[in-house]
Amino acid sequence: MDSAKPAVAKEQTHLGEKLFAILKICQKINSERDLTALLDLIAVEATELLEADRATIFLLDREKHELWSKVALGSEEILRFDAGAGIAGAVVKTGKLINVEDAHRDTRFYPGIDARTGYHTRSLLAVPLLNFEGQIIGAFETLNKTGGAFTGEDEEILKALAAQAAVAIETAQVVGEMARRREQLMQENTQLWREVEGKFSAQNILGNSAKIQSVLKMIKQISDTSVSVLITGESGTGKELVAKAIHYNSPRARRLFVAMNCAALPEHLVESELFGIEKGVATGVDRRIGKFEMAHNGTLFLDEIGDLSLAAQSKILRVLQERMIERVGGRKAIAVDIRILAATNKDLAEGIKKGTFREDLYYRLKVIHISMPPLREIREDVPILANYSLANNCREMNRKPMHLASQALSALMNYPWPGNVRELENEIKRLVVTVRKNTITEEDLSEAIRSASDAAPPSNSQQEPSLKKNACKWSLQGLIKRIRS
Repeated sequence: MDSAKPAVAKEQTHLGEKLFAILKICQKINSERDLTALLDLIAVEATELLEADRATIFLLDREKHELWSKVALGSEEILRFDAGAGIAGAVVKTGKLINVEDAHRDTRFYPGIDARTGYHTRSLLAVPLLNFEGQIIGAFETLNKTGGAFTGEDEEILKALAAQAAVAIETAQVVGEMARRREQLMQENTQLWREVEGKFSAQNILGNSAKIQSVLKMIKQISDTSVSVLITGESGTGKELVAKAIHYNSPRARRLFVAMNCAALPEHLVESELFGIEKGVATGVDRRIGKFEMAHNGTLFLDEIGDLSLAAQSKILRVLQERMIERVGGRKAIAVDIRILAATNKDLAEGIKKGTFREDLYYRLKVIHISMPPLREIREDVPILANYSLANNCREMNRKPMHLASQALSALMNYPWPGNVRELENEIKRLVVTVRKNTITEEDLSEAIRSASDAAPPSNSQQEPSLKKNACKWSLQGLIKRIRS
């Protein structure tokens, strides 16, 4: 009795040391998130703990019905074989532990792995790897026990280690997948931003006229600043396109471009739309942020600002002065860092005289003034705009490339375009939809355009060759612009 006590105490001490070693291993593997490094770490620790020559983890690829593992520690070479083959395959199939003293005498053993790796397997202990749901995700093997066969204690140790390893492996796989997905999303986001920035770059404001070139020069000059800009011009001249070009060529390009049409907003909603509203201000009202907060660190585009009431103008002026807002029903001042771009088709100077627009707000907004010319004042740009729009619409509607005959271009240039570029784009879109042939002639144009062309003075013999030459040049320029965009 007395002689047995030291042996029991020694055995308990040995078991305690093993459990402490398992705990330390678990701490190591649970802190590793890289799958390749984790597999190497588990293999090294299991080999030492079980006094084996080698350890291998086989992971199950359910889609391909294969087991795979690294050929050796630190190796990038992957070994793959049928999920039903070998002792690892038997463990995955049955979910049961397998312990063999002489692997080559076991009919389940798959010698092909030894043949490939040059390793000679003698004793082998394998246990299944189970995830949180109890599904088998692979097998954990230790090979060639020092001094003979693997013991019952080895079996319990490997099962305990496998349980922790399976959790760590699944976690590493999830983290790896998340990292890959994040990288994919970042690449997609970068590509989308390139497309957005390309779509709204200053290059898409087309025209060779002096007035359009002046606009492009101004956009380039102010691109690195955050000064307020007032964009004026008739409806359809491209004021919002200019605003987007300014934003997407500025340091704020990766922040929001928030647009609000002041003319389309009822007076009683202006304040809440601009500054936001707190929950409970009225029955059923939830808290929401306004356009100023949405545009924080970005750009706020106030379209048709000339239609705002004097009360709304006063509130906007205060924000521009203080760079602070308060939500409707709120008591806390919120700092905002925004760039203001405003646009109008009204004569604000005349509005100041009539008392409908605040002079102090006018000068706050008009740090930089960009005036968009009506299309009738830049008729030389009509061919390039028409050809560009034609190419875009053909591509979007899966039409073969179409072109405008010289007489059609001449008619487009003679028309006064009361709706400006927007009207021209709609006319081109109508032509792409309705004309079945590849050449658009004067007869295909809208009646109003044909009538204007008939009323225009006839071109002299010297002008006609020039028009055809310019039409060809403008078509080529339009094609170049389309390719660049």
